[in-house]
Amino acid sequence: MANIASQKKRILRSERERAENRLLTSTVKTHFRRLESAIEGGDATTIADEERTLVSKIDKAVQKGAMHKNTGARKKSKASRMPQSA
Repeated sequence: MANIASQKKRILRSERERAENRLLTSTVKTHFRRLESAIEGGDATTIADEERTLVSKIDKAVQKGAMHKNTGARKKSKASRMPQSA
């Protein structure tokens, strides 16, 4: 454990930021799974809704800095290709 007060604060801040980043990235993964299950179900409106929600979550994660912009672009591209392959 750090002895310097500013380093103690930095450790706490890093933990908070890590928790926020993990929340955002795990949300993206969850919505990918929802999109996959919607594709298996075959309902076009559900698929469109899930894809729109997923893209929104990806954009939010990129905006917050939890995900690199190229990673976000790659994931959005993958999501847009998924319904066509099903």
